Amino acid sequence: MTELPVQSMRIPFEPRDIPGLVSFWNFTSSGDSFCAEQGERYILKSQSGPLNVVEDPDAAFGGKALVIEEGQWLSVDRKECPKLDIHGKEGHLTVVAWIKRGKTKVDQCEFVAGMWNESQLGRQYGLFLNIRVWGYGHRIFGHLSHVGGPTPGYKYCMDGSMGATDIAVDEWAAVAMSYDGQSGSSWLNGHLDAVPGLNPYSIAGGLHDGGPEGSDFTVGAVDRSGEIGNFFCGRLAALAVYDRALTPAEMHVLCNR
Repeated sequence: MTELPVQSMRIPFEPRDIPGLVSFWNFTSSGDSFCAEQGERYILKSQSGPLNVVEDPDAAFGGKALVIEEGQWLSVDRKECPKLDIHGKEGHLTVVAWIKRGKTKVDQCEFVAGMWNESQLGRQYGLFLNIRVWGYGHRIFGHLSHVGGPTPGYKYCMDGSMGATDIAVDEWAAVAMSYDGQSGSSWLNGHLDAVPGLNPYSIAGGLHDGGPEGSDFTVGAVDRSGEIGNFFCGRLAALAVYDRALTPAEMHVLCNR
């Protein structure tokens, strides 16, 4: 039997066609607030003034992208986005971001999106780049916590899935993390970016419940060491959060637009 290419099997779809969508943001116009276009209409608010959206023909979902300079970031107040407060044993999730990574002035961890507040021990889930807890840099790291604070026995949180591939500067990529209640995974352009022992990463028991004073949902930075930092810079075409771990087929079709 002749094998058909995967591309020939796909049909037009929207992110909301995949079950479990919480919110999908597609950045199409400049401003200081950005409402999700699909799912819950949560509003990402800039914490650093108006942000620019630019034309970029290679950007997913319409050829436009939000420009995030180093030091700029966005957030949704925790009480305003209850369905993004994913926690507990049933706290399964997928976070996908379509990014063109920029070069930061400071070589540090780079936060893309999630609920992750280190200062108040409110870690839940966070999609990072360039976490170096296992001796590797510039890769996807899907940070997860079921205790809120550092991993027991360590100074920092060590838990999460570490990808195999360095994320290049000035190239578009779909970076993603997922958690199914037993293990976390990091995905690059719709494929599991596997590393033995680190991706998938075993972490059973669910995610930390930050409660009313837990983390807000932030994009581009996190609260750590008593201040906002771990800045991402570059372009962000779109962002999606699901309340379940997507299957490999779902991840592939979502990320390969």
